[in-house]
Amino acid sequence: MNELGRLEDLPVAYREALTQRCLVPLWPNLRAVLPPQVPARKTRPTFWAYSSIRPLLLQAGELTPIEKAERRVLVLANPGHGLENMQASAAMYLGMQLLLPGEWAPAHRHTPNAVRLIVEGESAYTTVGGEKCVMQRGDLILTPTGQWHEHGHDGDQPVVWLDVLDLPLVYYMEASYHIDGQRQTVKPDRGDAVYARGGMVPTVNFERAGKPYPMLRYPWVEARAALLALAGNQPDLPSVQIAYTNPETGGDAQNILGFYAQMLRPGQSLRLPARSPAMVFHLIEGGADVQIGDQRFALGEADTCCAPGYTAVTLSNRSADQPAFVFIADESPLHRKLGVYENRG
Repeated sequence: MNELGRLEDLPVAYREALTQRCLVPLWPNLRAVLPPQVPARKTRPTFWAYSSIRPLLLQAGELTPIEKAERRVLVLANPGHGLENMQASAAMYLGMQLLLPGEWAPAHRHTPNAVRLIVEGESAYTTVGGEKCVMQRGDLILTPTGQWHEHGHDGDQPVVWLDVLDLPLVYYMEASYHIDGQRQTVKPDRGDAVYARGGMVPTVNFERAGKPYPMLRYPWVEARAALLALAGNQPDLPSVQIAYTNPETGGDAQNILGFYAQMLRPGQSLRLPARSPAMVFHLIEGGADVQIGDQRFALGEADTCCAPGYTAVTLSNRSADQPAFVFIADESPLHRKLGVYENRG
């Protein structure tokens, strides 16, 4: 029983008078926007198999030249939000992007933050703010808000990467737009080389305020080595995870979404607590099962799935003798900034 009353119980003439004046009675609608105990969530547990995405993505390369597509992407859309809204969760957009040999995707900049997680291929690159970031499998490359960026490919095989953007949030705020630009001049500047060693940062001509994103490329070879070192150094550590951070501040690599690499020891089953932010899981190496509520997905390499917030997740490594490596994106930085972050254990 709705203790606040129902909209249809109000006189028709009263409802029409409200509508004519662009007014809405709160009391019949209050529980829809402020439900008890747990928020209403449109995000559903959803799985995308790379084996089914890849042929369709390559077909897109045959059907549409880069000059017409500009960004040749298949969006990983969560049905709970409606496929037409192109959302993986309330604040996250996911897309698989293809770049073929010899292609160049023109420079532009936009207000949403983006990252690229390289799925397959070699010899491609993205240039961000004049810094050329080579693409190798498993690398994470940032494209922060307002930064000029373009993509090129000098190799002979297709390159695919996973895009993760805070586009749904920026669009909801009516702040989403892009500007086209000219091809960039590459500068002799590589943040991944300057900040390649943890605990050490440059001090000569050091400009914190002048360069809010000092490191744009996070090589997978370094992240993988860090995970293996952490696991070896702390054999009893239950969760072997690293966060991608700003090397100058120690804060999140970007302002809205958080990015992490998770290692599952051979045969390990790891339960992640029910937290407020939604999460995305993308398998880089190995094989893992992901239990989200009462749904279970078997992830092979390059497969992706998402979990709604306030839902416990269990990650299980299917191999008894090899580790598995998972890339994770979530909405934690946004939730913390808004003061709504929760960990319900």
